[in-house]
Amino acid sequence: MIMLDRDGFRPNVGIILLNQRNQVFWGKRIRTHSWQFPQGGIDRGESPEQAMFRELHEEVGLHPEHVRIVARTRDWLRYEVPDRFIRRDARGHYKGQKQIWYLLQLVGHDWDLNLRATDHPEFDAWRWHDYWVPLDVVVEFKRGVYEMALTELARYLPRQDFRNRFLRSNVRAREFERHSPDAGAPPGLDLPPGGSFDPHPDIPSASDEPPVHNNKAPFLPTQR
Repeated sequence: MIMLDRDGFRPNVGIILLNQRNQVFWGKRIRTHSWQFPQGGIDRGESPEQAMFRELHEEVGLHPEHVRIVARTRDWLRYEVPDRFIRRDARGHYKGQKQIWYLLQLVGHDWDLNLRATDHPEFDAWRWHDYWVPLDVVVEFKRGVYEMALTELARYLPRQDFRNRFLRSNVRAREFERHSPDAGAPPGLDLPPGGSFDPHPDIPSASDEPPVHNNKAPFLPTQR
């Protein structure tokens, strides 16, 4: 039985996962043409952060050591779900979702993502998108809350270091050609379904910096 607040909203967490180019993870819901950010309900007794890490593993296959919490929304963000998307037995008392959104940075690698980490996968394909692109393609009834979350969290986007980019570009290009002449994944590497191996020689990769295991977000949720 799902938890609802007095107004009919289910507590939920949303996840904006960044790569080293500040692009966001975009997942295709299994057996549909619908794309979205990872998200999921908060179970009874869970904190929003605990629910976020559980959903991160269930939907994307990542563990806490693979990510760094950059920020989170200050308060709950709500959206209503149209009746046609609500089960008949839930109509009349379920209204929609209220969400705490987390901005995470991947400190692991693309191949750490695994859409089949559980027996009940949520996505069957994924891609990296520019930060604001999801606003143009997400289902309409979620667009408002996506815009609020992306706007609030945009100020915390990590700065990208382009110092010595040309020297690094030459070194990376030679290394990439040596290991992957066909611009594919290194031999023996199994990428997650829908994933692609496309390193960019001008951009620092996660392996350039030691992983940061600081899972403290700037804000705490308002108790409701």
